Amino acid sequence: MTNDAYAAAGVDTRAGDLAVELMKSAVAKTHGPEVLGGVGGFAGLFDASALTAYRHPLLASSTDGVGTKVAIAQALDKHDTIGQDLVGMVVDDIVVVGAKPLFMTDYIACGRVVPERIAAIVAGIARACAETGTALVGGETAEHPGLLGPEDYDVAGAAVGVVEADAVLGPERVRGGDLVVALASSGLHSNGFSLVRHILAERGVGFRDRTDELGVVGETLLEPTRLYTRAILDALAQHPDAVHALSHVTGGGIAANLARVLPVGSWVELDRASWSPPAVFRVLAEWGGLALAETEGTWNLGVGMIAIVSPDAADALAAQWTADGIPAWVVGEVSTTPRSLDGFEQGAKGVSGGAVRLAGSYRD
Repeated sequence: MTNDAYAAAGVDTRAGDLAVELMKSAVAKTHGPEVLGGVGGFAGLFDASALTAYRHPLLASSTDGVGTKVAIAQALDKHDTIGQDLVGMVVDDIVVVGAKPLFMTDYIACGRVVPERIAAIVAGIARACAETGTALVGGETAEHPGLLGPEDYDVAGAAVGVVEADAVLGPERVRGGDLVVALASSGLHSNGFSLVRHILAERGVGFRDRTDELGVVGETLLEPTRLYTRAILDALAQHPDAVHALSHVTGGGIAANLARVLPVGSWVELDRASWSPPAVFRVLAEWGGLALAETEGTWNLGVGMIAIVSPDAADALAAQWTADGIPAWVVGEVSTTPRSLDGFEQGAKGVSGGAVRLAGSYRD
């Protein structure tokens, strides 16, 4: 089949080639000397000889997408932020185990290749990769006419990082008396958008509508996911024994994600009064006729990452992260004292972890 015949069937390889040309410069800016071969090969090459400096290197991997947040980017025809959401979802899952990200690949499926649109998505991915010190070594754009509408697309990615075996963070490091530090989110990040879209549809609010509460609704909702990578890695380097576990607050909300990194038999009560959920959560909950507490298993409510740290380092770490531009505060304490765990979230996603619940009322 010739390219012209393939284009008549709905797949335009020339548009795909143009998209690659438009994105090459942005991708190249993420490449250090470890990346070999540039853009366009069948496989990305990464020089792993630096791993010989590790005593016992473990590779960490993660894959994710950004869910139905892409529907808002499509509705507004604004595609330059969704890439940061992808990097945040993928790379900051790697950081949770204490790993330094090495490289990432992306995958974009679309109904029709619009070169400028694909380039904008990848440019956003590349900017976030550069910010997190992650090389973008490859990717794929797949045109699926008939399966996806001409303006539809979805994005996914995968990344690999490395950590010393004796430096892996997790439940086995957590002890009773450790303090729990919350790191602020930038907004909804990339979770709970099916509920968001349902609330807006029920209220008759469009993504392009301007409201007193949220301004242009879609633009507020597209606020990109905060990247925690560098701030966390800097803290691990400066306080190597102080951080015991991390939890990335993504799908499932605060309690379920924190429970995954607590040891069995431990529990935490998180003090809602220690923070005030940002306006976007309050407005959406009100529009949906929901109490904030009813959304805790869906939205992050202003907490995007949680660190479990030694009590003598909690204030210093919170101050360091706040100085790095990420507000952080102590939100609870790990306990191993036996008690009834009725009403606690216990484990999640197949992990038998500790128990967590949120207590009290949110600060106004």
